[in-house]
Amino acid sequence: MCGITGWVSFERDLTEPGHRADAEAMTATMACRGPDAEGLHVERHAALGHRRLAVIDVEGGAQPMSVRTDDGEVVLLHSGEVYGFEDLRAELVRRGHRFRTRSDTEVVLHGYLEWGEAVAEHLDGMFASAIWDGRVERLVLVRDRLGIKPLYYAETPDGVLFGSESKALLANPLGDRTVDLDGMRAMLSLAVPPGASLWRGMREVLPGGLLVVDRDGLREHRYWTLETRPHTDDLPTTLETVRGLLEDVVAHQTVSDVPRCTLLSGGLDSSVLTALAAKALAARGEQVRSFAVDFVGEGDGLGATPDSPFATEVADHVGTRHERIVLDHLAMADPSVRRAVIASRDSPVTWGDIDSSMYLLFKAIGEHSTVALSGEGADELFGGYEWFTHPERRAHDSFPWMEVLVRRSQAQLSSRLSGELRAALDLPAFVDAQYASAVAEVGHLDGESEEERRYRVMSYLAVTRIERSLLERKDRLSMAVGLEVRVPFCDHRLVEYVYNVPWALKSYDGHEKSLLRGAAGDLLPASVRERRKLPYPANPDHDYTRALLQQGADLLAEGHPVLELVDDGWLRDVVRREPAETPLGVRAGVERVLGLGVWLDLYQPRLVLD
Repeated sequence: MCGITGWVSFERDLTEPGHRADAEAMTATMACRGPDAEGLHVERHAALGHRRLAVIDVEGGAQPMSVRTDDGEVVLLHSGEVYGFEDLRAELVRRGHRFRTRSDTEVVLHGYLEWGEAVAEHLDGMFASAIWDGRVERLVLVRDRLGIKPLYYAETPDGVLFGSESKALLANPLGDRTVDLDGMRAMLSLAVPPGASLWRGMREVLPGGLLVVDRDGLREHRYWTLETRPHTDDLPTTLETVRGLLEDVVAHQTVSDVPRCTLLSGGLDSSVLTALAAKALAARGEQVRSFAVDFVGEGDGLGATPDSPFATEVADHVGTRHERIVLDHLAMADPSVRRAVIASRDSPVTWGDIDSSMYLLFKAIGEHSTVALSGEGADELFGGYEWFTHPERRAHDSFPWMEVLVRRSQAQLSSRLSGELRAALDLPAFVDAQYASAVAEVGHLDGESEEERRYRVMSYLAVTRIERSLLERKDRLSMAVGLEVRVPFCDHRLVEYVYNVPWALKSYDGHEKSLLRGAAGDLLPASVRERRKLPYPANPDHDYTRALLQQGADLLAEGHPVLELVDDGWLRDVVRREPAETPLGVRAGVERVLGLGVWLDLYQPRLVLD
């Protein structure tokens, strides 16, 4: 896992000292993503920077990696992991290629030499790659099918800037720090269109997308999209297929040359992965480690059963080396932690204490392991959210999670903005337009019932929209502390299969995520197998709330520039409250305002909001 960045300019000589220094500055912003090594390749029209988190072939996988041919040099930057790359390497060897390392990076490089841009179709995993083909002076940017690994780009007058994070592009003098209304809409709406970015002129390479840059300009196309296909398997065959896919995916994703672990909450998703990982590693004579988060003296703070006993029960049942990471309430309120979270995400819109605790959890895990498996993506794929089974929310004529957000509006930054800015943004109209566009992407089958069509739309929106925001959060917070988090439920083969399973089979016994329980529930204790879904734990401590309210009062006292954007009257009223009388939604609204203030301090954006 790594951080990549680069600059292609067809009218400049990037070997000049000033331009090289700019490329070095871009690369330096990726240091957290790659603490183990750095590399820079600079030639006349291309500067390519790399920061490495060594996971596969620790000694031999240094980057940028290149191959010199009779016609010129081809250079590769690679971030992420290609699973099952050994089989692909064997195929390339049969085709006459010779390898110097054991790394998946070299397999991608030789795959490009063999298949050109079509190499993307041969890759299975989470990755973002940049290939500079010096033979024809062409840059190829490739992103994995689900968009697990980020990849940003911005067109310049004579080329392009790109990077794993937007901060890399902003480190270049050509990077535009302007945020306009479209950027704010993308940031605030949770209805972000694919490819959109907060920063003006900056975009993401589409999931399953390729971007080709040469002297003729930029051309983008998709090599993969989520397609609708008939599902002809009966229930027993479907369960067997899902189980087989899960076992194969986890077996591949536990391959690593460095310590790996699982994130174990004691819920269904993480417990299934932990059980499968324990089984896969036991076959290799190894024992898996597992980690769970908890708070000092508390459960999850939401009136639900604490996670820890269930996580411990799973760990004992499948035989992991288990450890609880206990977080201190006040540490989560530390402004330095908020600053680290905002800096990692390049955005003021975070989930407050949830993001802070996740950041601290990943930081603690990183002291023991370099790779972790997470259950992210299972709810989207198997229908674990409440809107899949709630008739009113299922019928909601918008993104199904929007109705939930409206009920929790105090927590939304968009609800705390000044009235003038809210009017200019007109988020309801933006969300409606994005919903219509997303629904138009969904394919349907002939003869499909209206109810099944509705379930298919919700599944598509979950996988292609809300899941992207969760994957972005997981990637940014983990890579900020040099931890690689793998997400087996986002394997494209599993997604393609389960997405097309009719809802009647996905919910065949009336329980949430029936298909996952039926396919792998036998690996778990009965108490965990039947446990209902719970959200990621929130911080319940009043001292945490008190610290936030004081920080909000400090913003008011100093007259911080954030007050020009938010409803300061609301903030003045809230900070006078007693912590015990401050609902979680109101507290979260304060967290959003504090985050916006930190973002303004860190990034000094030029706001064009008219």
